[in-house]
Amino acid sequence: MIYIYNDFGGTHTTALAASYHLQILPENRILTKEEILNVPYFNKLNKSDAGKFIFHGTDEGGNSVYTLGRRSSKLVVPTLKNLCNLFEDKFQIDEKIIFSNTSPTVPFAMTMGGFFSRGLKIDFIGVPLLVSGAKKSCLNVHKLVERTKQIGNTTNSNVTVIENKNFQA
Repeated sequence: MIYIYNDFGGTHTTALAASYHLQILPENRILTKEEILNVPYFNKLNKSDAGKFIFHGTDEGGNSVYTLGRRSSKLVVPTLKNLCNLFEDKFQIDEKIIFSNTSPTVPFAMTMGGFFSRGLKIDFIGVPLLVSGAKKSCLNVHKLVERTKQIGNTTNSNVTVIENKNFQA
């Protein structure tokens, strides 16, 4: 199975989700500033990384975990789903692929922090906002990951898109 956590930039809630998925982060508590800033790829990607699948590792079940920054395009995930279905039909690929949208977990502080840090390169304003936003959202991100794994383990579909609309920041 392949898990792909996606959102606008692919470097904040997606990085947290991948780290929770891979059991790198502690569960059931608010993360510390140091834990947040040490998450692989957290606040490290740029606009030029948009559309690239970033491999984070293999989980305890042997499943690959990726993240994807899709920018503002609402067509990226549906297009990828159709492409996966095409490959499944044409080449008899029988790998489950789960796309999980982390955007609903993004609080306003994280949006603004990403804008200042990644967009304007003003880290002294952006990074504290990102840390504040990550602390606010981390428990929701963890719940989202647990739900994503549950759906992945129970779905019969080879390609599943999870919008996660019930995970409001």
